[in-house]
Amino acid sequence: MRQPSLFLPHGGGPCFFLNPDGSCPPAWREMRDYLAGILPALPERPRAILIVSGHWEEADFTVHSGRRPGLLFDYGGFPEHTYRLRWDAPGAPDLAARARQLLEGAGFKVGENDARGWDHGVFIPMKVAVPDADIPTLQVSLRADLDPATHIRAGQALESLRDDGVLIVGSGMSFHNMRSLGQDVTPQADAFDAALSAAVTDPDPAARRRRVANWASLPLARFAHPREEHLLPLMVALGAGGDDPAVHDHRDHVLGWTVSAFRFG
Repeated sequence: MRQPSLFLPHGGGPCFFLNPDGSCPPAWREMRDYLAGILPALPERPRAILIVSGHWEEADFTVHSGRRPGLLFDYGGFPEHTYRLRWDAPGAPDLAARARQLLEGAGFKVGENDARGWDHGVFIPMKVAVPDADIPTLQVSLRADLDPATHIRAGQALESLRDDGVLIVGSGMSFHNMRSLGQDVTPQADAFDAALSAAVTDPDPAARRRRVANWASLPLARFAHPREEHLLPLMVALGAGGDDPAVHDHRDHVLGWTVSAFRFG
């Protein structure tokens, strides 16, 4: 069955696993519960997962072709036990080859990497969503120019994988201003979230793509994203969503931020 395309929040560092006993801190439980409910809400169990994280950028779109990627603990200052987390899902080299073929067919230059570990934009949310780590997973990088229209086109090139049972996931944060931590920015975060959500859920697919590609013109856009690497996975998920309906799938408040997830199809 055709799988949806998702944009989901991956939280902050190893946020869902900060307590030594494995329990989730209260501030992160709503987000954790949303992630834990992803698989049960799908039409069927995905054959594989293709995920784009806000924590991997390359000069060209790059596919991870490794068979058993390790983990890249690309966060700092957290409890020691969070550097011993495990998520041992197999890679998906066959899917990597197919994704590369589709991207190249759309005119993109594509790189390949078989050595990089999965960054925390992959293994932290997937450890919640797929705790048994038993679904082959492919990570695809962002392109370092962070051009929104380019990432939407890349998602469009990958859309057909959904018909093969591949769940396409953009992993980022709909609000990501680290300079605002410790401040009450809820009014600003709410205003940006409302504008972004209206653009993402526009019922006209062409208008949706146009409005989201022009995200920097939204109210408080550069306050919400001084740098947009955490928003660009949304562009890929939206492109892969094609003309399917877009749904505001989840919203909660954490760290004074308003954080949303979206589903296409």
